Amino acid sequence: MRSALNLAHNDENIGTADDPTLLKQAMVRVAEVQDRESFQFLFSYFAPRVKAVLLKAGSNESQAEDLMQDVMMTVWRKAKLYAPDRGSVNAWVFTVARNARIDLLRRASSRPYDDVYEIEMESDVASGEDEMFATERAERVSEALSELPEEQRQIIELGFIEDMSQSEIAEKLGLPLGTVKSRMRLAYGKMKSKLEAVR
Repeated sequence: MRSALNLAHNDENIGTADDPTLLKQAMVRVAEVQDRESFQFLFSYFAPRVKAVLLKAGSNESQAEDLMQDVMMTVWRKAKLYAPDRGSVNAWVFTVARNARIDLLRRASSRPYDDVYEIEMESDVASGEDEMFATERAERVSEALSELPEEQRQIIELGFIEDMSQSEIAEKLGLPLGTVKSRMRLAYGKMKSKLEAVR
């Protein structure tokens, strides 16, 4: 049986590497028999795309290259975890890339809010590449939040993480409602420039 790479090169009626069916066939062969030619096909298709997205998301050249290599090795080792009936190969590979970048950032950063915002932002993404940019947006939100004064950050956390109203926040903290509103306005103002950069 010819590999997906041979099919892509030799059968014009099969389609190009952008064909989701062809990518899926290659992934299945890697998962089932560790077909190296099919993996080379996947590598040739995804490696430059993964690296480009990592660069756009803020990694430097060296980090992007190293992460891309790690991502593709994970694709090779964990191909059996890909479930064809649950999504595209594209989405699966870029999820691997997103997770690799998150792991790198967690090792390099002690910011305490990444998990909350990664989870919140992931619900909005529609494709594999979009997931990478959602992660970048989450990181910027986390950074902006961490730079707020404690009294402002506390109010934002209560409002958005614990889903409390301004009145409930005022009662919980023993503050006048006007003070809560004022601190929330100030917090929004300080976060605005960072949040606008990722819209």
